[in-house]
Amino acid sequence: MKPPLLSVADARDLVLKDARPLPAERRELAECMGGVLTEDVRSLRTQPPADLSAMDGYAVRSADVANTPVTLDVIGESAAGHPLDKGLQSGQAARLFTGSVVPDGADTIIIQENTTRDGDRVTVRKPETAGRHIRRAGLDFEQGAVLLPRGHRLSERDLMLAAAMNHPTLPVHRRPKVAVLATGDELVPPGSTPGPGEIVYSNGFAIVAFARSEGAEAIDLGVVPDRLDETVAAIRRARDSGADILVTTGGASVGDYDLVQKALASEGLDLSFWKVALRPGRPLMHGTLGGMHVLGLPGNPVSSFVCSLLFLAPLIRCMAGRTDLELRTETARLGCDLPANDERSDYMRSLLSSDSDGSPIATPFPIQDSSMMAALAQAGCLVVRDPFEPAAKAGDPCVIVRLTPGF
Repeated sequence: MKPPLLSVADARDLVLKDARPLPAERRELAECMGGVLTEDVRSLRTQPPADLSAMDGYAVRSADVANTPVTLDVIGESAAGHPLDKGLQSGQAARLFTGSVVPDGADTIIIQENTTRDGDRVTVRKPETAGRHIRRAGLDFEQGAVLLPRGHRLSERDLMLAAAMNHPTLPVHRRPKVAVLATGDELVPPGSTPGPGEIVYSNGFAIVAFARSEGAEAIDLGVVPDRLDETVAAIRRARDSGADILVTTGGASVGDYDLVQKALASEGLDLSFWKVALRPGRPLMHGTLGGMHVLGLPGNPVSSFVCSLLFLAPLIRCMAGRTDLELRTETARLGCDLPANDERSDYMRSLLSSDSDGSPIATPFPIQDSSMMAALAQAGCLVVRDPFEPAAKAGDPCVIVRLTPGF
């Protein structure tokens, strides 16, 4: 009796077993999107650094405008970046604009709509309380405050905040470097005219884009023919490039022309598993070659994509210091009947629609052949079925993974 295939969950655990966040590096702020901080980031300044006007109008002393109308002497103006170089005395006002520094002696702002200007004098028509329309120094944050903690993954809003904190660079985990290698005499590049038995190479374009969308640096090693020496040379190029992860596609089975395992073994691969109870993606391989993780993906394009989603994404995220390693799933309802499942976990390309109340409906394509890319491009989700899951009817609940950027 054949031993049972490795489950998807157990295979994922093995992929992540020896994975660790990569060391810290200081990265230019503009390059930090999605990075994970390796230390607390404290503000280098107070924001705002002084009391600022929140409106266009006049800085005055509230005691001077308790009874209106009242006319005051205008002694100058304060604009953003050009503060007034003197303070206010009783009976005086200063013209100022949004974002400008409130001069000493003033404690409130009269908006310009409530004033009438005549030369160097301004008449205030409505009274105002102390502190009105003033952004106090430190309203946003104080110098020394930890605003971005260690382990936090940086968003667009965080980059805005870090810039305001006066940080030109941030300490983040290094991006994982992923090398992508395809094998096969039959593969020709897009734009070619395939000869007899040849097909246009497509997998690598998705894998490279997928790795980059997960925040990795991706290196495309191209396609090597079915020759052991050239496959070994390509694996060595991946190591020489400093790749943290080598992703191969095709050539990982046991046929006479499937040379990836042989080439990796000759270089010292420590194989952790080969073959998973997964559809599509059964002939998945994982191991380590020195400090480099190796994922051997199947050659069928849908299989390579699903394996990237299930195994490459969490590996990249773990090495980047992220903690959101679990695949995000949700509940939907089936749009058609499904037969009972066999011993493998199934990830079925499906159209995604909504019923009258907006609840999601997932309808698997009738043909799920792992070579069919058009259905993958059209799919809005994958319906996930457990091993030996019983037959299901249209309308029954199901588990889905939405196929959206960022997964």
